[in-house]
Amino acid sequence: MKNKEKRAVRRSGAKIMASLILLLGSLAYIMVLAVINGSVGFLCAMGVTLFGAVGIAKALGEAISLSYGVIVTLTIVCGVLRGLLRYLEQYSNHYIAFRLLAVLRDKIFGALRTLCPAKLESKQKGSIIAMITSDIETLEVFYAHTISPICIAVLVSSCICVFVGTVSGWWLALVALVGFVTVGIVVPMISSGKLKESGVRYRSEFASFNAYFLDSIKGIKDIVLHNAGTEREAEVNRRSDVLLGETKKMKHDTTKAAAATELCVSLFILITLAVGILLVTKDMLTIGRMIIGVVAVFGSFGPVIAISALPGNLTQTFASGDRVLNLLAEEPAVQPVIDGKDMVYNNLEVKNLSFSYDGQTQVLSDICMHAEQGEIIGIVGESGCGKSTLLKLLLRFWKKNQGEILYNGADIDVIDSESLLDNVTMVSQVTYLFDETIEENLRIAKPDAMKEELEEACKLASVHDFILSLPEGYQSRVGALGDNLSAGEKQRIGLARAFLRGSALILLDEPTSNVDSINEGIILNALKEQKSKKSIILVSHRESTMSIADRIYHMEGGKLWA
Repeated sequence: MKNKEKRAVRRSGAKIMASLILLLGSLAYIMVLAVINGSVGFLCAMGVTLFGAVGIAKALGEAISLSYGVIVTLTIVCGVLRGLLRYLEQYSNHYIAFRLLAVLRDKIFGALRTLCPAKLESKQKGSIIAMITSDIETLEVFYAHTISPICIAVLVSSCICVFVGTVSGWWLALVALVGFVTVGIVVPMISSGKLKESGVRYRSEFASFNAYFLDSIKGIKDIVLHNAGTEREAEVNRRSDVLLGETKKMKHDTTKAAAATELCVSLFILITLAVGILLVTKDMLTIGRMIIGVVAVFGSFGPVIAISALPGNLTQTFASGDRVLNLLAEEPAVQPVIDGKDMVYNNLEVKNLSFSYDGQTQVLSDICMHAEQGEIIGIVGESGCGKSTLLKLLLRFWKKNQGEILYNGADIDVIDSESLLDNVTMVSQVTYLFDETIEENLRIAKPDAMKEELEEACKLASVHDFILSLPEGYQSRVGALGDNLSAGEKQRIGLARAFLRGSALILLDEPTSNVDSINEGIILNALKEQKSKKSIILVSHRESTMSIADRIYHMEGGKLWA
């Protein structure tokens, strides 16, 4: 199990950070501004106590050229500037974070669109939802609370070492440097190693729980109908307990890392004080300069403490970032054809087509068929024989292994993808409806359609009268997950979309599987009336559905014959 989880994080933390930083692009200058504001702001915060130490040193007889009035004024100025610069730093960080989150979401949806539908068939929808919500939001921590603190810690620590070395001696500066390296680098590296696995396990369990819980919500009706609520509830509780256990482990490891950091800071503060006293007793340093140096070191651990606290968040950030980067880097099963041949559909010919999803199990073997404009082609066969796969290949959702798919004599692999989808559309067995009005769901097929066109398409799909029977007609909302409509009603709305689209070739995958015999007859009659304007390939396991077909092919075990 552990080995599997380790393999899940293919990139190192450094590679993930580098990849995420590269996404800054033109926003890099704002990040630089945030780092400068943060560094100067923290130095101003230190200046409040440091100038207090300067005042004490002056009172102890140290040769300080500044008057007490100037020291008080500088203390006040540092306090005011600290607030202003802190605001500018946070504003810059969050501006970058939210701008980049918008860019990342756009990139993810673009990647999903490219991977769809082939690669997404094997992905859990709940896991994808977790990625575009919680994973993306987790990355906000990286951009707003990780990059700047690291840069600020390096700049501030360097300035403090130089200042302490110049004012109070290089022995104190050396102690400060060792403390900064220990708290800011050594402790986080040790903590990161321990927290990495727990962070990956947590994100993995979170995504798994999200997917299972979403499936439970979507299938609540079937769960109730089959009286499976008790078993499902028990499994949800079990997964919840596993997730809670991983959360506790991660929090426990994070707490131990924070305690180790605080212990190291306390030790180095004591060491700094001891070294300062030792230098004073050896007459290597005056007490006034010792106070200034010690106070400077005491107040300078803030930025490195912020770094040491990062592994607790970074484990989740790296896990989320790796998942997002994996998706963005994933190659689609089929690359879209850009600037390929345009076409206006006239005929289709399939020659010796073979296909396998995994390269081993043959799904389709030596398929040969043809369709002419004005024909209804029927393909009949039992479920699982490869009918739906054939239709997906005709739309180039998957890349064929062997053979040819020719539109107007041109191979599908050289036809422009957008031109192909303009000419060919498919109605699948399951129609997804968005939580919008019925009219808005129909307009997905043709956004600028006139009302008359919408109604005509719905009449052809035998769903117009049903829509008018609803309280708000075409303005009725479908409802979340389409639960306000039956499977047959959804299927007919999907068919109406196809008619509204107006494509020259329509692929119908079991278009009447969820309707009664009366509505099936109406739909089949509508399809028969449309054949003079377009080609239709009708796939079904029902022999009765083939009554309108001009030519029928039979499919069994991935083989097709007339």
